[in-house]
Amino acid sequence: MGKDKILNDTIAAISTAQGNGGIGIVRISGSDSLKIAEKMFKPFDKITKISSLKGYTAKYGKIIDKGNFIDEAVILVFKAPNSYTGENVAEISCHGGLFLTRRVLRVALELGARLAKPGEFTKRAFLNGKMGLVQAESVMDLIYAKSEKANKIAFENKEGNINRKISILKDKLIDVASKLAVWSDYPDEEVFEFKISDLSGEIENTLKSVTNMIKTYDFGQIIKEGIKTVIVGKPNVGKSTLMNLLSGSQKAIVTDVPGTTRDAIEETIMLGGISLRLIDTAGIRDTQDIIEKIGVDKSKNLINSAELIFAVLDGSKVLEEEDKKILNLTQYKNRIIIINKIDLPQVLNTNSFLKKEEKILCLSAKNESSLDNLKEIVYKSINKFVSDENDVIISNERHLDCLKRIRNILKEATDELKNGITLDAITVLIEESINILNEFTGESASKEIVDRIFSKFCVGK
Repeated sequence: MGKDKILNDTIAAISTAQGNGGIGIVRISGSDSLKIAEKMFKPFDKITKISSLKGYTAKYGKIIDKGNFIDEAVILVFKAPNSYTGENVAEISCHGGLFLTRRVLRVALELGARLAKPGEFTKRAFLNGKMGLVQAESVMDLIYAKSEKANKIAFENKEGNINRKISILKDKLIDVASKLAVWSDYPDEEVFEFKISDLSGEIENTLKSVTNMIKTYDFGQIIKEGIKTVIVGKPNVGKSTLMNLLSGSQKAIVTDVPGTTRDAIEETIMLGGISLRLIDTAGIRDTQDIIEKIGVDKSKNLINSAELIFAVLDGSKVLEEEDKKILNLTQYKNRIIIINKIDLPQVLNTNSFLKKEEKILCLSAKNESSLDNLKEIVYKSINKFVSDENDVIISNERHLDCLKRIRNILKEATDELKNGITLDAITVLIEESINILNEFTGESASKEIVDRIFSKFCVGK
């Protein structure tokens, strides 16, 4: 993978978000990182040399550019191999600000560092054996986690949760491969009791474990991206008011004129540690307005792809044909029926359409006191998405692809055993599965795969 060429130079980048803030961090990593830091950072004690500092040491001082004072800052020194990248690392924490942090970075670059590529610090950590490929991918999941649950899964995977599971699978397959190897070398000798039924059972058990991991992917994606929650109803039932109540801001325009919302409005909210991708849709009704009709069609499509639906009805009016259409469109979906406008005289007869054990909530979307009851019933509705039954959750497409390939190979192996194919052919299939597991963990991943993974990271990580 050209490892020596990659690791010989020194890289630098801004590791905090680009913009104004209380603090900005410029990270420098590589063989010359401390020499570069020494030229641009002068401790106030005027004695200490940065290159002579022990690892995990911080110093307060000033940043110098060609003899000019730039800023007061703190430098934190890490010595190889006890650093994030496994190399010598200097992290300079200066006052936050787009111009200031860029200027500090420019000084480091002028002194010999080069600008780091996206994800290059974490890539070096991987290449230096500080973390596996799955753990490196989990770093990105940690950065982009949108909820408590997503954060928990990403952290557990960074700590090796998935790697431990994959290691168990690989050990099982290596055990099968070793038995097949002994049989291949000594087919006529009774080295050990070799039963095809036992071999088939071991492969089927591994296949079952792989299949169970694959089944967690949809759940993992929901946790990672948020639960797609669509608010539907006829015009003027209070969908936009409900959207504003949940988001805590005036995301949607609210008027007494039906058809105000003509396109979907999306906002992400947090509920019980879970992220909801909340979508307010155009009111569903028959209309001659071309623009509104496009919005209505889009609303119907969103219903089909939703993971949770708020079907909003107006409690101050009788059930109309448009309401019935909405109830029909959503009847087989995971939905909550919300009877809105309970602050007005109630005329809606819910007995005419409610199914047994239907989830229903009466509220006034104008009243914030309704929010607690709404959160409670919503959390019950999404509870199936937040189960902790699985010890490992898959949310990465590369991981899913590897597992699917292994599943197909192991299924082929079990089918071929039943059909009486030679054990030599089974050996090839088992070894292929082991190779894919090594690709999964990064032990044998190609340079192209590794480059593709780290190119998705932000610069500075």
